[in-house]
Amino acid sequence: MNAKVSISERAGASFPVRRMNFNFDAVPEYWMNGNAGLTHFMTALSALFPAGEKFFIDSVRAVRYHPMLKDNADLQKEISAFIGQEAMHTHEHVGFNASAQKFGHDVDTLDCYTDTVIQTTRKFMAKLAKPIGITQKMVDLTATTALEHFTATIASQLLTNSHIQELMTDDTMKTMWLWHAIEENEHKAVAYDVFEGVFGKGLKAYALRTSSLVISMLTLFFVQNYFLWRLLKQDKQLNLENLRMIYRYAYSPSKGIITGMGKEMLFYFKPNFHPNDFDTTTLLNTWKAKLGF
Repeated sequence: MNAKVSISERAGASFPVRRMNFNFDAVPEYWMNGNAGLTHFMTALSALFPAGEKFFIDSVRAVRYHPMLKDNADLQKEISAFIGQEAMHTHEHVGFNASAQKFGHDVDTLDCYTDTVIQTTRKFMAKLAKPIGITQKMVDLTATTALEHFTATIASQLLTNSHIQELMTDDTMKTMWLWHAIEENEHKAVAYDVFEGVFGKGLKAYALRTSSLVISMLTLFFVQNYFLWRLLKQDKQLNLENLRMIYRYAYSPSKGIITGMGKEMLFYFKPNFHPNDFDTTTLLNTWKAKLGF
């Protein structure tokens, strides 16, 4: 594994914070099986993470001492570990994005675009929700809860879809994405538990979280695909062959990473949904052993 790892147990949380230090210097330009289209698909996804995960941290941190949460010692430990893991994800994706930038792929601009989209959308949604008593903090938390479900679900695909794993032919990048996937599943319930602690389980909470998922997924779909189109076009790789590869990788019925997420994503609409309904304990233990965690 091309990374130094140290682990902090974060004072009793149910999952640790692993301090990674990946070296991206030897990562090739097209690290996904030598294919530009697949590599740019993952780079377009990675471009969402630095600003996105900072948003997650800020959203949870802003409400962690809410009257309904402040005396919950166990949840406070989980929140601290959640913040630690997300901060490390941001750090490593910044490192990878910089390695893509050195090949002339303008990920820095995409990172700025991500922040602009987040800030514009959150402020617009807060204006819409203000008449029904929803604050900016609550809008941010609800969006974070929805997006955390997305990240946990795509992480499950990375850990279970052998076709995707085989295409990750660079060891550094494969390890980085699998480490990230493990941790997204380890902390997948934290933002949801914070949301439920503040809002409860009533009809208003259900309407908020499900509508937020729809809005978040539509926004994410258009932004990530715009990023992908921009990277392909700038690299002069916008052609039918690359588009066919991307389709098979992301959207084919049998092996696609996005289509494979469908069932788990839809479970979010169950009235009694909880992220831990999908038990990934055995899966995570298997991968932690493989990666030496």
